[in-house]
Amino acid sequence: MTTNKQPDFLIIGAGIVGLTIALEINKQFPDAKISIIEKENQPGIHSSGRNSGVLHAGFYYTADSLKAKLCRDGNFSWRQYCEENNLTLNQCGKLVVARNEEELNGLDELARRAEVNSVELKMISAADAAEIEPQAYTYGRALWSPTTATVNPKEIVDSVQNKIKSKGISILNNTAYLKRSGREVITSNGNFSPGYLINAAGLYADKIALDYGFSQDYKILPFKGLYLYAKDDGLKLKTNVYPVPDLRNPFLGVHFTVTAENKTKIGPTAIPAFWRENYTGWDKFNLEELVDIIGIDASLFLANNFGFRKLAFKEMQKYSKKKLVQLAGTLLNSIEKNDFIKWGTPGIRAQLINTKTKQLEMDFKYEGDDKSFHVLNAVSPAFTCALPFSEYLVAKIREKLN
Repeated sequence: MTTNKQPDFLIIGAGIVGLTIALEINKQFPDAKISIIEKENQPGIHSSGRNSGVLHAGFYYTADSLKAKLCRDGNFSWRQYCEENNLTLNQCGKLVVARNEEELNGLDELARRAEVNSVELKMISAADAAEIEPQAYTYGRALWSPTTATVNPKEIVDSVQNKIKSKGISILNNTAYLKRSGREVITSNGNFSPGYLINAAGLYADKIALDYGFSQDYKILPFKGLYLYAKDDGLKLKTNVYPVPDLRNPFLGVHFTVTAENKTKIGPTAIPAFWRENYTGWDKFNLEELVDIIGIDASLFLANNFGFRKLAFKEMQKYSKKKLVQLAGTLLNSIEKNDFIKWGTPGIRAQLINTKTKQLEMDFKYEGDDKSFHVLNAVSPAFTCALPFSEYLVAKIREKLN
């Protein structure tokens, strides 16, 4: 395919959000020339390809949030997409269990949110929960989410990528954004002069946005997600098992996921990372990012607005397999520690923080004008929401262009 250096729309980032935005632009602007640039050698290398694979139902989020509006529809859209395209889909559901009397209030709040958001969710007894998953432990009651499912994220990314190529949209791998020069975009693979720029760069969305005068009060703060897999002949669960989350922050706590291939894993965690691509050891070490992130973490530690101190201490302990299994084990009647021996591929959550208020952004966040548009906070459940989220974002872009 010929590289178009003057596309009508240039998208930075070939994660699931960038890819689905391209599909949606093609739908709403069928005559437009669209190019996607991706700094890695293939799409979905970062958050999208390292996603837990859970299609969330949409009951965690407050009714006034974009997440609430889009998650239920996104769940349905991806389940339908997988069935239509013969992709792996495990419609295994989810149990949210309480570990003590205090957490029953959390169950009630999640049930209330589900009702407001029109999400199918059932309050069930401990006996009913045991029927669904005999190994799960719950104090008195639990929530059952029948529409939660799991998929293979890489399989979906590959499928969407193929659809994009079939529509004549170019994906340029090994093409990193370097800087802006007026209306020109300078990359490692030459210069582009797009009619309109869309920034869906995930971990670096805030830095690119700054070049265009946006993200003035925001920065990406990375959190590392670790996964610990059960042995093939070890623990087998029928459904995802989650705790009642701390609703002050956007993380869901240590939980069990049943993958699309029926493997059981613990995670992901939400461990503060020290640079943006701090996946393993010293790989891709970045001193400038390290200094910047330590400064942000120190300010959060002092402010402690959303219980950051406790969160940080608890999460750092999860580098230990023993501790991670111990924490997850509170969700089951019993657990064999030796069942869990293999770390999975880690991921990094590109979490946006408001540097003025010292608060994590709980909802999706975007900024833009008639020249560029920047998706700043596309965190979980962005994969679940991607199809309706992209439709929503392209409608916002259309407003900017009019």
